[in-house]
Amino acid sequence: MHTVSLTRYLLLCVLLSGSFLNQALAQTGDEDQDGDSDTQSTSDPVEDSDADRRVRRLGDVSRDEYQLDLSIPVAPAQSPAGGMEYDLPDPAQNERLQALLSKLAARPGNSAALAELDDLLTTALVEAIAHTEAWRFEEATRLLGVVRNVNPRKQGLDSAYQRLGQLQEIEKWLESARSAREQDSLIEPHDASALYYYRKVLESDPAQAEARAGLLVVQQSVVGYAIDAASKLDFDTAEAWLEEASGIREPQDLVEEARVKVAQYHAQQAQAIEQDILAAIQAGNFEYAEFTMLGLIALGDNEDRVVMLRERLEREKVYGQYRPGQVIQDRISSSGGMAPRVVVVAAGSYLMGSQVKQRGRSDNEGPQHRVTIGRGFGLGLQEVTVDQFRAFIEAGGYQTEAERDGRSTIWDEQAGRLTERERVNWRHDYEGNRAQGDLPVLHVSWNDAQAYVRWLSEATGEPYRLPTEPEFEYALRAGSTTLYWWGDSRPRELVENLTGEGDVSASDRSWSTFFPAYDDGYWGPAPGASFLPNPWGLHDMASNVSEWVMDCWHETYVRAPVDGSAWDNPGCTRRVVRGGYWASSPVQARSTSRLSASAGYHGPTAGFRIARDL
Repeated sequence: MHTVSLTRYLLLCVLLSGSFLNQALAQTGDEDQDGDSDTQSTSDPVEDSDADRRVRRLGDVSRDEYQLDLSIPVAPAQSPAGGMEYDLPDPAQNERLQALLSKLAARPGNSAALAELDDLLTTALVEAIAHTEAWRFEEATRLLGVVRNVNPRKQGLDSAYQRLGQLQEIEKWLESARSAREQDSLIEPHDASALYYYRKVLESDPAQAEARAGLLVVQQSVVGYAIDAASKLDFDTAEAWLEEASGIREPQDLVEEARVKVAQYHAQQAQAIEQDILAAIQAGNFEYAEFTMLGLIALGDNEDRVVMLRERLEREKVYGQYRPGQVIQDRISSSGGMAPRVVVVAAGSYLMGSQVKQRGRSDNEGPQHRVTIGRGFGLGLQEVTVDQFRAFIEAGGYQTEAERDGRSTIWDEQAGRLTERERVNWRHDYEGNRAQGDLPVLHVSWNDAQAYVRWLSEATGEPYRLPTEPEFEYALRAGSTTLYWWGDSRPRELVENLTGEGDVSASDRSWSTFFPAYDDGYWGPAPGASFLPNPWGLHDMASNVSEWVMDCWHETYVRAPVDGSAWDNPGCTRRVVRGGYWASSPVQARSTSRLSASAGYHGPTAGFRIARDL
């Protein structure tokens, strides 16, 4: 042990005077040139071919590249174990190292020993690098320290130290990342989050496995935040989290999958809001529908849906859930039967009444005034028939006024005039005979018609009523401004049951005033919808039977409503009758013609059709 210490001391003394290995190599070179060396021994054949060994070991390299510069510190450092920093952990390697150092202390120019020492240092350096890559930093540090102490200029030593320092720094960042994750500091604070440290690691080593896996975990967590926000219908926050997640790592599969889930939540919420709006529209709660629409707009990405719902809302305001010209027929819940068909009449505006100079005009048709019907409505396709009225009677046992009176007015063909007859009621036709089921119901008063529409509303759950007078004229005109809905003169085809020149009664009676060259084949009322409808799909509006409307009778339109509503006065006894009937003159078939009758009147000239709110 003392011998080894003395040897090291002598080696240090030599090294203190300059570069030990450089001097040794220079001396070896001189000896080789002279071919004479006092220290060379015939018992050490390795040293006889130093130059050859250098070539075989290092290849064809320059002498400068081979030369080693071994320098020893003035004061030898102590190792943690108390020994010198020249001890290799492997006993065999360390024994060889000490032997080589002793040999070089005795003979600094021993080129063979120098080459073997270099090989040993290379082995130690390779082992140190392996320890470094295996994150055994203590072992790597010890080996690198020995190499540095023996030859601080050893090729690869600096890069090995750099790699060691890099991995040691990476280990600190990873430990900080682990700590941040334990504290749930995944992305905040910015310079102390797990994301920050993982990125620091990958800037230094892009392939570092733990950091790459850590980024995946962070991205998964942030994606989870986005989905959680979406499940709570906070889609702005969800989108912000997704944007954050997309920048964490390049693969976007997790983000795209999350976008699909968020979109599903978004679509479900949009659908729920849409259903809420549609329910409000159907219930006629348009203000609530408008308010709820704001939520759908705020939800975003629903432009087409909003446009569709707005159109539906506006249409519902005007037509309900229907469209102009559509035919509606509701089911009667109690019997399973069907209500009379109604046609959806479009909202619009028109001039009601007749001009002062119109042919056949009556003073009660003025003054002409504009009426605007802001909401569409349903109007009976034709007059209510006998069979349809029978369903009402049988359902509730209602007695009409003609039944209570025990009589009604009929057309007396022999007398050629209207006359009263006993035991005539809704079951009978205009002559008092048993009526066919498809004929318009007659012998019903305004009060009877009101009773029918009230029953129909209860039986179907829909808002039925009599039409208002402005609605009736509006629908009768069907957009026309002429005397009749078909024009200003006689019709050119069969359009209504009118008093025509060709009409002849059973006793060969004919009309004194009529439409020239017109013969519809009926003297009295025709079955409903026997002729062409007007342009809005409504039959028998101008004739066949006159029809009760909701309004009270007024002698003029002065102060009449202009919105299409009924002009009603509490306690009024006379009601308006619109449209011509089977015996009306051409003047009475005009679109503006109007008559009045007592609310209790019942006879062979008047029936009714229904209206329905949408």
